[in-house]
Amino acid sequence: MNLSEILNSINYSKKDILTDPQQEKEYVPFVVNRCLSYFPDTILHANEMNRLNSLDKKVQYEYYLKSIRSRKRFSKWLKKESDDDIDIIKKYYGYSDKRAREALRILTKEEIKSIKKELDIGGSRK
Repeated sequence: MNLSEILNSINYSKKDILTDPQQEKEYVPFVVNRCLSYFPDTILHANEMNRLNSLDKKVQYEYYLKSIRSRKRFSKWLKKESDDDIDIIKKYYGYSDKRAREALRILTKEEIKSIKKELDIGGSRK
């Protein structure tokens, strides 16, 4: 059983697929909550399950199954974008992500170019 099967049962088919304890172990409430938080009609349900995270997995799943209206919902998982300039600043100065983002606001384009030149070791990049 994978995440798409779980979400499909909650969002569209309304068929209970958590029938044995092994399947219940595979259910990850945090991930399901996050997936359902992308939609205006399910965000409050996801927030409620985040608030009541101590409930059994089966109870959380059944709450979603019974309370969310049937509808096809698809979204991409949002990921943090990687920024080459931030990576270069982190490497050059030894900064953390937070400090590198602060430094990026201060540094000019020319300064970033010179840092890139200094860190360039040559060779092909794949």
